[in-house]
Amino acid sequence: MCARPLFSTLLLAAWAWAGSLPAGKPEEVGLSSQRLARIRPAIQRYLDRNEVAGAVTLVARRGRIAHLETHGVIDLESKRPVEPDTLFRIASMTKPITSVAVMMLYEEGRFQLLDPVSKFIPEFKNPRVAVVSQPHELTEAAFRTVPAEREITIRDLLSHTAGLANNYNGPTIELYKKLAQERKPEDSIGDAMKRLAKLPLNFQPGTAWSYGPSTDVLGYLVEVISGQTLEQFFEQRIFQPLGMKDTHFYPPQSKESRFASTYAPAQGSGLRLGLAGRNTGARRYFSGAGGLVSTAPDYLRFCQALLNGGQLDGARLLSPKSIQLMTANHIGSLPLWKSLAGHRFGLGFRVLTDLGEAAILASPGSYGWGGAFGTYFWIDPKEQMIGIFMTGIRPYGHLNIRQDFQVLATQAIVE
Repeated sequence: MCARPLFSTLLLAAWAWAGSLPAGKPEEVGLSSQRLARIRPAIQRYLDRNEVAGAVTLVARRGRIAHLETHGVIDLESKRPVEPDTLFRIASMTKPITSVAVMMLYEEGRFQLLDPVSKFIPEFKNPRVAVVSQPHELTEAAFRTVPAEREITIRDLLSHTAGLANNYNGPTIELYKKLAQERKPEDSIGDAMKRLAKLPLNFQPGTAWSYGPSTDVLGYLVEVISGQTLEQFFEQRIFQPLGMKDTHFYPPQSKESRFASTYAPAQGSGLRLGLAGRNTGARRYFSGAGGLVSTAPDYLRFCQALLNGGQLDGARLLSPKSIQLMTANHIGSLPLWKSLAGHRFGLGFRVLTDLGEAAILASPGSYGWGGAFGTYFWIDPKEQMIGIFMTGIRPYGHLNIRQDFQVLATQAIVE
């Protein structure tokens, strides 16, 4: 697989001036050019092994882009090279944006974080919890249900402790999969969430951390409270103020040529096509959990606003105190995935709390998330650094490419 001989990092960063943040020589922001140069051959090794088709790597520090490189191709068939403005499916990197939208409404006094979700979405009233049947119960049912000890709160959704049915785990996994299969093309996110509310919870709210559709419920909550679709809210309240011109649920046809295909590991070796082309459909289903596509420079503007305490270039989304609240530990000692050792969870982000346990180059207090197609970002407030990785591979768990990039970016700090 080819890797395109590219412009210098500095020239690519200069391109980003108009579309994202100002460029700066790495040494001007305390980074080493020589050390940043280690990123390209590391990503190239993944390309040479046919493990990814293409990628964008971006590192910003102290408000300036110090590294912006493109690697590989948009799709294997045409072999069109990846460009800085290539569009990628960011999947769960949508979640932090939805969480920010929720917190914007919170700052307007529309609700309290401990309010029950049913206050705004009545279908979530009086939830029941699935309890796995025991052998002595002499029943063919996989589980029985009991009343929830309390209702789901908005904070439960933001911190993924609500216990909602999902397609990852839990006794209700088959019910959730059936629900997803029954979704109609004309459905809105509200239609889907009202049906989800009928399913039993996997555990008592607040007693465990479990990834799932919580942020889709939050997206619908934004619609209910604001009176706008999630697409309208994002565009008017977040994307336009921040200058994020290339972030969409449904990109226009004029941007089709910039859309990266996604791939999956082929049997044996190499890659097979996963998804090609832009999102299409009835434009009614706006998934707050994973529906957006974006570019690395666009997503950088969102990250920089967070790092700046909620504002960028005069556009303020949140107050610094809200960012502080979002990046606090909201789950106590509840266990996360093993891959998130050393981290806790806030309101929309993982948060690094134990550097030794995490065993990766970063600073305590760093936060971020990733997407199902291998995209990834982190924000390191102590070092005033942002890293963004864009690619299109699913599954990606067999690769260390995201961790490699974070290490290679962070080891470039020299002052």
